[in-house]
Amino acid sequence: MIATLGIRNIGVISSANLEFGPGFTALTGETGAGKTMVLTALGLLLGARADSSTVRRGSQQLLVEGRIFSTNPELLTRLQDLGCDTSEDEILINRTVSSDGRSRAAIGGTAVPVSVLEEITSELVTIHGQSEQIRLRSPAKQREALDSFGGTGLAAAKTTYLGTFREFQELRSRIERMRTASETDQLKLNALRLKIADIAGLESQVGEFNEVEEQIHRLSNVESLRSAATKAHDALSSEDGSDATEFLAKASKSLESTSDPDLKKLAKQLSDLTSLAGDISAELASYLADLDADPQVLDRLLGRKAELVAVERRYGVPIEELLSDLPGFESDVLDLDSSDEQIEKLETHFRGLESMLQSHAAALTAERLAASSLLSSRVSEELAQLAMSGARLEIQVTPGSDFDVHGADKIEFLLAAHSGVDPRPLSKGASGGELSRIMLAIELVLVAGQQLPTMIFDEVDAGVGGQAAVELGRRLKKLAESTQVIVVTHLPQVAAFADRQIRVSKNVSGEITESSVELLSDTERQTELARMLSGNPDSEVALEHAKELLDSAR
Repeated sequence: MIATLGIRNIGVISSANLEFGPGFTALTGETGAGKTMVLTALGLLLGARADSSTVRRGSQQLLVEGRIFSTNPELLTRLQDLGCDTSEDEILINRTVSSDGRSRAAIGGTAVPVSVLEEITSELVTIHGQSEQIRLRSPAKQREALDSFGGTGLAAAKTTYLGTFREFQELRSRIERMRTASETDQLKLNALRLKIADIAGLESQVGEFNEVEEQIHRLSNVESLRSAATKAHDALSSEDGSDATEFLAKASKSLESTSDPDLKKLAKQLSDLTSLAGDISAELASYLADLDADPQVLDRLLGRKAELVAVERRYGVPIEELLSDLPGFESDVLDLDSSDEQIEKLETHFRGLESMLQSHAAALTAERLAASSLLSSRVSEELAQLAMSGARLEIQVTPGSDFDVHGADKIEFLLAAHSGVDPRPLSKGASGGELSRIMLAIELVLVAGQQLPTMIFDEVDAGVGGQAAVELGRRLKKLAESTQVIVVTHLPQVAAFADRQIRVSKNVSGEITESSVELLSDTERQTELARMLSGNPDSEVALEHAKELLDSAR
C-alpha cells in the first residue's frame, strides 16, 4: 500500500505531500490543474522512464519520495539482500531527475538501478491508463489479455510452441539460404573443401609439429647431447669410485656416527642427496641408451616437418590452429553445401519439424479456446456490475495455417452491447464508454487471482456518464475492499464512492503557474463535487446534488 507521496519541482507542482490510505482514493481537479503531474510522479516512483522536460522550469532537479508498506516476505527478503532497510515492513523510495536528464533511484537508503526499481515496484503497484483502452482495440493487445488470463497451462503450451517455432524458423532459413547459394558461396565452398582436404591429408594431430621439432633438434645435436650427458653421468657415477655419489655417501656416513642432533640432521640431508644423485645417474644412463643418431630417422622427420610447414604457409595460419579449426571448417561446409542430397536430408527433417509445430500449435489453440470461454463468462459478469446488463463479451479463437511467434491463431474480442444483438468487433462496435468499462472488467478479472496491494486507474471512466458512472464507482468501491485503489476521475458519481478525495488546484500569479494538492474534508468534498457537477462550487442545487451523491454512496 502506498502510504505517502512527496513531490518536488515536477511541472506545475513545486511542492506537494499526499497521504493515501487503504481503500478508495479519488484524485480530482479541473482539466490542466496538474493531475497528470501527480501520475507522472507516481510513475517515476515506480521506475518509469525519466524525462528532463518534466523538471519544473528554473529548478535543477525534481524529487519524488514515497513510503510503501508491504507484507510480501519474498519481496522484503529480496530488498534486504540488496542492502535496503525494510524496518517495520516499510519501503522508502526516492527518485531524482536532473534538468540535464540524469536519473537516480534509491530504495531503503540503498542506490539501485532504475530497472531494479521497476522490477520491485511491479509487484506492489499496477497502473492502468487511457492508452490501455486504445490498445484494447488491437488484436495484439487482445491476444495478450487472453494469454495472460490462461495461466500456467497456456504459458507452458506457448513456451513449448515457441521453442519448436524457433527451430522451425531457423531450419527454414537454412534451407532457403542453401537453395539460393550464390557464386561467391560456391567459391567459398570449394576453397573450404580444398583446405579440409589439405589438412585431413596430413593425418596429423594437435601437438605433432612441436614433437617433430623437438626430435629434430635432438637428432641434429646428438653428439653434443651425448657428450654432455656422458660427462654428467661420469661425474655422478664412475667405475673408480671418485664420483659425486660416492663422496656424498661417505660424508653422510661420517656424520651419522656422531651423537650431535644438528649433524644427524645434516647427515639425513646428505643421504637424500645421495639417493637423488643415484636416480639422476640412472636417468642419464637411460637417456644415453635411447639416444639414436640414425640419419634415416632424421631425414624422415625433416620431410614430415616440411609437409606441415607447407600447409601452414599456404593458409598463413599456424598448423596447430588449422588442426583445431578443422571441425569448424567441416561444419561450414555443411552449411554451404547446396547439394541435392544435403537439401533433401534437411527437408525431411523440416517436414517432421513442421508436423511437430502443427501439433504444438493445436495444443496452444486448445488452451486458448478453454481460456476464452472462461474469460468471456467472467468479463460478462463484471460488465453486468458496470451498468451493462445483458452485454456479453465473446472471444473468437480461429486457428489458421500460418505460423508466427505467437502461434497460428487469429484472436478477436467481440461485444454484444445489449441482449438480442449480434456481437461486433471491439475495434468497430464499442463506444468510448463501453470500451472503458470493458477494459476495467478485463483488468478486474486478470488481477482476481493476484495479490497486488495497489491499483491506480487514470480516467478509466472516460466516455462514461449517468447511471453507468454510478455503477463504475460502486464497482471500484467494492474492489477497494481488498486492494488499495487510486483513481484519477472527472466524474462526481465515481468520486463520491471514494473513502477519501484529493484535489489538485491550479493557481496563476502573473507569469507563474503553480498547482497545489490537498486532502479534502467532508465539507470540501461536497463543494468539489458541486464544481464537478455544474462548474459552480457555490450553486445550491449542485451542492444539494453533491450531498445526495455522497449520502447514496455511503
